[in-house]
Amino acid sequence: MDKKIENLGRLTGKILLFGGVYSNLQALEKLKSISEKEHINAENCICTGDIVGYCAQPEESVQLFKMWGAKSIAGNVEIQLREGSDNCGCDFTKGSRCDGFSEQWYPFAQSKLSQNSLDLIKSLPDHLQFEFGNKKITVVHGSYFHVSEFIFKSTPWNLKQPNFTATNSDVIIGGHCGLPFHDEADGLHWLNPGVIGMPANDGHPHVWYAILEIKRDIFSYSFHCFDYDHNLTSELMRQEPLPKEYSQTIGTGIWDNTEILPEAESLRQGFELKL
Repeated sequence: MDKKIENLGRLTGKILLFGGVYSNLQALEKLKSISEKEHINAENCICTGDIVGYCAQPEESVQLFKMWGAKSIAGNVEIQLREGSDNCGCDFTKGSRCDGFSEQWYPFAQSKLSQNSLDLIKSLPDHLQFEFGNKKITVVHGSYFHVSEFIFKSTPWNLKQPNFTATNSDVIIGGHCGLPFHDEADGLHWLNPGVIGMPANDGHPHVWYAILEIKRDIFSYSFHCFDYDHNLTSELMRQEPLPKEYSQTIGTGIWDNTEILPEAESLRQGFELKL
């Protein structure tokens, strides 16, 4: 299938990057207020996909995203929803705990979405591209080649590099793995802003995003975290047929398991992120 790539042209001013809303309405509301406080226009707010996910308010989250007017690509969840599939397409190992949990949250989310929200989901491109300063930037979910590929800080560069060649990009903005990080080689940058729907397995309930800027004509980036009403998010999840383990993670900041993580990232569970 041909990829749907939307070119945003040349962007100026600050750019806010985030991923994985995961149906977490309270986190999305807080991030929207942060963007307004920072005077970042909605068209400069870019999501790496998975607006829908583990939490209790998929319909409300999609509708707020639509009202906000921010940009997003389709994550694996959006692709599965628009195709009417019966699973999330997260590429979890068959029979794993994450796979079992997806059998709870995915049909719940699917059952809550209106046709209006599905229409928005169906309109999302596979990738976004834009120019910023002297950089050409491409937004992917997992990787350019596979929407559900898990790319981490520790992923060898030889697996990342083909994404730059295929897209003719200087910067790749990635998502999917749930952890914020930056990696660089030969002047090329892989930047994952993290997700706002779930904590980053660092022992804190706060969640992560990133900002791109041009400072003195130099491309720069910074990572940021924020607190929100995670107690409400967790309580709403407990009221629905959703994995209780995920509602606990919302408050503890610790993932129920590290099945998807390479050893380097797994060993960092519960440690403060240094970004």
